[in-house]
Amino acid sequence: MTITIDKLSHDVGAEITGVDREQLLSDDAVADAVLAALEECGVLVFRGLHLDPETQVAFCRRLGEIDTEPGHHPVEGIYRVSLDTSKNSSASYLRATFDWHIDGCTPQDDAYPQMATMLTAKAVAAAGGETEFASTYKAYDNLSDAERTRLATLRVVHSLEASQRLVTPDPTPEQLAVWRSRPSKEHPLVWTHKSGRRSLVLGASTDHVVGMDPGESRALLDELLRRCTAPERVYRHEWSVGDTVLWDNRGVIHRAALYEPDSPREMLRTTVLGDEPIR
Repeated sequence: MTITIDKLSHDVGAEITGVDREQLLSDDAVADAVLAALEECGVLVFRGLHLDPETQVAFCRRLGEIDTEPGHHPVEGIYRVSLDTSKNSSASYLRATFDWHIDGCTPQDDAYPQMATMLTAKAVAAAGGETEFASTYKAYDNLSDAERTRLATLRVVHSLEASQRLVTPDPTPEQLAVWRSRPSKEHPLVWTHKSGRRSLVLGASTDHVVGMDPGESRALLDELLRRCTAPERVYRHEWSVGDTVLWDNRGVIHRAALYEPDSPREMLRTTVLGDEPIR
């Protein structure tokens, strides 16, 4: 096995070469190397890998337990990401992915945030549709000592409504009822991971800081997000058909660049379930 890891930016992202389909399926050393690189780099890019859905699912199972909820796709463990309602009847909710977010901050139950997400491009947009990534580990590392002290005890309420209002600012009563049927969650602003690393829990689902003036709360959360996602801190992946990208959802926020609703863009997603709460 000869795996090459080339950094794609200073803060986040690396391209992986020297791996083929058979190694993903059978070589334990490959899975171990991928997990180690994911911890270090946050986002791993496999260009032109052309994974079939079954191989994608099988490899992700080597990384951990996967989400097998129905995903508008015949292969269990695959979720079809498309704005075409004939391919994904929940496409309207995917518009929230155009804003920075961490997957799994507002689960229906007490599930932990996802450990990792893998996307493979089956069709790409003629314009737009890139995926951007920023490290929330680095966002914490870049804080001053005074800021770390200030943020250490803050808790933030996350809600589906907060993220959906960014794309639908004037919802109908029916939309509001659906959003509010998903329970809000309260998380620490600083996530202390079982590895000992710390990251900031940021993104579209942040509603407010508990006990803080609403204006001050919004200003703080927006400023932290702005700093985390400054252009020089972001890796922006321009998709080609056959590309596969894997990212560490626990320490990376992401978003899709805008693309036309009638675009053929189609991504196949597999989610590796989380193994630790935000605490």
